Amino acid sequence: MTHTVPPFVHLHIHTQYSLLDGAIRIDALLKRVIDFGMDSVAITDHGTMFGVLEFFLKAGKAGIKPIIGCEYYLAPRKLTDKTALDHQGLSHLVVLAETSEGYRNLCKLATIAQFKGFYHKPRIDKNVLRQHSKGLIALSACLHGEIPKLISEDRLDGADEAALTYLDIFGKDNFFLEIQNNGIPVQEKVNKALVDMSKRLSIPLIATNDCHYLDKEDARAHEVLLCIQTGKSIYDPDHFKFGTDQLYFKSREEMHDYFKTYPGSIENTVSIAKRCNVDFDFKSYHFPKFETPSGQTAEEFFEQKTREGYNQKIKHVKEKNPDIDENQYKERIDNEISTINSMGFPGYFLIVADFINYAKKQNIPVGPGRGSAAGSLVAYSLGITALDPIEHGLIFERFLNPGRKSMPDIDVDFCINGREEIFKYVVEKYGGGDYVAQIITFGKLKPRAVIRDVGRALDIPLREVDAIAKMVPDVLNISLNDALKQEPRIRAIAEQKPEIDDLLKICRVLEGLPRHASTHAAGVVVADKPFVEYLPLYKGKKGEVLTQFDMKCVEKIGLVKFDFLGLRNLTVIANTLSLIAKQGGTPPDLIDISLDDPDTYRLLVSGDTTGVFQLESSGMKDLLVRLKPKCFDDVIALVALYRPGPMESGMIDDYVDRKHGKKKM
Repeated sequence: MTHTVPPFVHLHIHTQYSLLDGAIRIDALLKRVIDFGMDSVAITDHGTMFGVLEFFLKAGKAGIKPIIGCEYYLAPRKLTDKTALDHQGLSHLVVLAETSEGYRNLCKLATIAQFKGFYHKPRIDKNVLRQHSKGLIALSACLHGEIPKLISEDRLDGADEAALTYLDIFGKDNFFLEIQNNGIPVQEKVNKALVDMSKRLSIPLIATNDCHYLDKEDARAHEVLLCIQTGKSIYDPDHFKFGTDQLYFKSREEMHDYFKTYPGSIENTVSIAKRCNVDFDFKSYHFPKFETPSGQTAEEFFEQKTREGYNQKIKHVKEKNPDIDENQYKERIDNEISTINSMGFPGYFLIVADFINYAKKQNIPVGPGRGSAAGSLVAYSLGITALDPIEHGLIFERFLNPGRKSMPDIDVDFCINGREEIFKYVVEKYGGGDYVAQIITFGKLKPRAVIRDVGRALDIPLREVDAIAKMVPDVLNISLNDALKQEPRIRAIAEQKPEIDDLLKICRVLEGLPRHASTHAAGVVVADKPFVEYLPLYKGKKGEVLTQFDMKCVEKIGLVKFDFLGLRNLTVIANTLSLIAKQGGTPPDLIDISLDDPDTYRLLVSGDTTGVFQLESSGMKDLLVRLKPKCFDDVIALVALYRPGPMESGMIDDYVDRKHGKKKM
């Protein structure tokens, strides 16, 4: 597509991560940037940086230059002042990272806003801005910016004073007056005053569009999204709305047509985009520091602890089976130690062994190990797992492969009542909330949820909306379009009732957007430096420290994740052992429990496995009855088989038939 107008870059964009406010999906945004012949675009979500890394990675892949920013909420006084008037006086400020130092300052500001300034919204103040202004470029924001607000109130002297303060904070050429064409009447008055201010105070202009949705036609769906956020009906005269349909992603032609008479406002978007150059290190791992005894390296201490544990374990293995090939064990432990040291992972193993050892000392039940980590003799020697991998024919390279450097991933099961205590131990030992955090995750507007939320906002009777939501097939990750194809009743109702047709059209625009932030069930990150050197932090509903990036993005930038899984089955087992002891019995040693107990297999074959970990679903009970396990290897096979690939391919039927001689091996 050839363009006859100068290039333009959108520097004020609210993506899906301006929760229940931005309706622009990152993938669709980048496609539109390409379609419009643009080569750069910014992300400036409200008060948070949730989507920054996803945006950066996807933009890079699409050949688009990503500009990282945030539209901060600014407290009118100090961020520690928290009164109703302080909330009413809140203003906006768009801040972009020019350099990597600027990116780190964005992270610091977004984190301070959560943990020190939060009052209704995450807020910063001018003192904090001044302390963290290096490498940043600021724009005066929309009509909610401090300067536009003062202009609209005819307080022009106050507006000048505010502009000069920002100029002083960010420095010459780092602060811009933001003009917009949004169809809101007062904006014309503000634009006129900003042009005058620009001339008088020598502060350059910048053209933006405060984009909240991709297409003009999405304005109504966006209004409904705001109603979902505020819990209001779209028919409530007091419901929060923007009063315009112009906050869409405009083409460079549309922007040029309006702003061509505003000197420099278009050209400055391009010059800012050229100035902003932030990059991430995706090649390094940032291992937390494990304190070793004086004079020992992590590698030396890791090898010492592993060999001590190995010597204990090999005695136990030989007691059980005197005929083992000890050379096989020796070669395996030497190879694993060498591989783990060469890959730079000894600290990781020491930390996992440390918190598992702490749990055992506190009598908090710990699982014997699951996943590929059970294939490591080092993990067995350090007490991370309770399973001899050689006895069970498990392969170390499935867990760690020197030919493919990726982080080890050890899932650890704890009794559900003790998980929090382990987490607190790790926080205290490894540096507190600046170094240890849980991981954020996002609840999404899935088909049933979006139907109910939009129905509420459109004032459609709950009974009707609920009936339609329940018609959506109960299929994992089903989309609304797939649901309409599979369920003709929904289509029929939409054809008969215009309000339901309208509901479904809006649902299609909003489906899949993040609805709220919550805490990942297991993920814990431990860093080697304060987190704000890598990413911003978020304050959870219960005050917990969370990363603002999700699990995949946390791993992408090389931060080290541990999985603390709270498992109710372990709690039930611990309570059962306690009851046996209280009644005068001798509780079994679960680590040395017999794997060929006939009564256990009779129970499994009957399918009476409610409460048995991984064997209690109706499908698994059915498989137990069909397979008729007679030994531990059979149990291993059925757990391995009961997953989507084998289930969908007919492999389970083949395995069962061959086991019972109905088909040839």
